[in-house]
Amino acid sequence: MKKRLVLLAAAVCLLCCGCGWMDGDYLSVTPHRAQSSGIQTKDVSASNYLQLRTVLENMVDSGMESAVINVAEYRQDLVEEGIANAVNHVKNRYPLGAWAVEEISYEVGTGAGQPAVSVSISYIHGRSEIRKIRNAAGMDQAKRIIVDTLDDCSDRVVVLVSGYEAVDIVQTVEDHMTDNPNLVMEMPKVAVGIYPDAGDSRILEVTFTYETSRETLRLMQQQVQRVFTSASLYVNSDAADDQKYAQLYNFLMERFDYTVKTSITPAYSLLIHGVGDCETFASVYAAMCRQAGLDCHVVSGTKNGQSWYWNIISDGSGYAHVDLLECSQNGQFQRLTDAQMQGYVWDYSAFAQTQTVPEAPTPVETEKAE
Repeated sequence: MKKRLVLLAAAVCLLCCGCGWMDGDYLSVTPHRAQSSGIQTKDVSASNYLQLRTVLENMVDSGMESAVINVAEYRQDLVEEGIANAVNHVKNRYPLGAWAVEEISYEVGTGAGQPAVSVSISYIHGRSEIRKIRNAAGMDQAKRIIVDTLDDCSDRVVVLVSGYEAVDIVQTVEDHMTDNPNLVMEMPKVAVGIYPDAGDSRILEVTFTYETSRETLRLMQQQVQRVFTSASLYVNSDAADDQKYAQLYNFLMERFDYTVKTSITPAYSLLIHGVGDCETFASVYAAMCRQAGLDCHVVSGTKNGQSWYWNIISDGSGYAHVDLLECSQNGQFQRLTDAQMQGYVWDYSAFAQTQTVPEAPTPVETEKAE
């Protein structure tokens, strides 16, 4: 026989002592432990399925662990089906429930002749974590929140997205690192959880795992930012664009005798220790060019059958290829047309064709790099 449940009014009256009565026994009615003292178990009632579902959603939103729902005005032969469907919805289709809830249990009964449902919720993620969830209207805003978390060297962010669309988050992170080598010191391992499996609104849980501590990454950021500031000062603001491209090349080449090697902290290793590969050179050079207001893109392809990265630049007179490592070996800044890129293969459709090479820039007096 189902236990008789306490009347909601009696439960609230006895809440101050932490319990209510049910057929002479005590029934605990307590909010989630993590809640502030200002949040109490309230009188709640539901007269239809939508109201019942809303009560459960509100419980999850506030991290509440238990409540008694008055269903006196609910059609009694539908209460069992209604609560079962509401629980299934909140656990499996409601974004916050799918992410935060471990289990929802319930009991249908009566107290002093009044029908009621007792609900208990256990959580994987409690109220303190629920409060940290970020909200995003669409995937563009969600991606912005995720890359801001990356720039902050933080290890996790949870975003509730309305207007969800499938997006390759790992690729988003990789692209952001390529575009912002002055901000992202290390490419982390990226884990993405999506809750629930379907729906226009979903929760994205993105976790970043680094080999380097957050404190160290932040110090690296500061050092790299100082180098980028020096690069800005190195460029002659009165020079033509073609001269500025050459000046930034000189800035990089004059800092070190570089060792071509891959690093887990690419921009930092390149600019502080002189260790980098073709991808790092291309991404750092492109970022410095953009900082100077110059048009510069990173190109990924192959060189003599091996994976390779270089840049395409535009100074107003046309587009040209620049391979910084090739320039370094030849001892001069070189801009090449498509036809001159012998041994290189790339996605030709992604970039404008380069038919002619602009004239070599006139030498401009520049200060020595720090």
